[in-house]
Amino acid sequence: MFSTTSPLAIDIDGTMTRPDGGVEPRLFERLREWDAPVVIATGKSFAYPVALCTFIGIPARVIAENGGVVYVDDDLTIEGDAAAARRVAERLRADGHPGGWPDPDMHNRWRETELSVSRSVPEAYLRTVAAEHGQTVVDSGYSYHVKSPAVNKATGLRRAADLLDVDPASFVAIGDSANDAELFDAVGRSYAVANADETARARADVVTERAFSDGLLEALDSLT
Repeated sequence: MFSTTSPLAIDIDGTMTRPDGGVEPRLFERLREWDAPVVIATGKSFAYPVALCTFIGIPARVIAENGGVVYVDDDLTIEGDAAAARRVAERLRADGHPGGWPDPDMHNRWRETELSVSRSVPEAYLRTVAAEHGQTVVDSGYSYHVKSPAVNKATGLRRAADLLDVDPASFVAIGDSANDAELFDAVGRSYAVANADETARARADVVTERAFSDGLLEALDSLT
């Protein structure tokens, strides 16, 4: 049922990347030659996955900021509560923390709908502050994301699928962390790479034997 004609939804950090950092170049040709739409689904701010698609040489089809921004074939959808995220940042600074990351804060400079917060900030404290402003926190394994509870990678996937006029259940999703788990629930088949956290591993249909980008390549190989 699932093959190279299946649309893909792929995370970046920990999934497309190598253990020592950087996106695995071997993926570029594989994704350029994929027979179905490829959607990059990430917690990164909007500019990053758009640029990645450009450098890979595939259409800019992205779910960014954990579902807060969806961009498919020149259609842009922005959800979430940017004002609430800014209020959380202000509170963090008032309490002596960075308002996300230390300056210059490249994690949040182009962020549209949420706040990326360094994992040096105490998680329990951050969750309390976020809840006071109607926000939730998801841990990507690389940073904490303060976001609207109404959006996630699954809501973004459903919007992207609608724009592409395909069934969300036809998608294959590949990821590594808790913010991919809801995405896994929205698609027809899901893979957690071997380095994935417990939440992603528990919700995936398949856990690959290999980790990071090698695990992604393993998943793609299984579909060919």
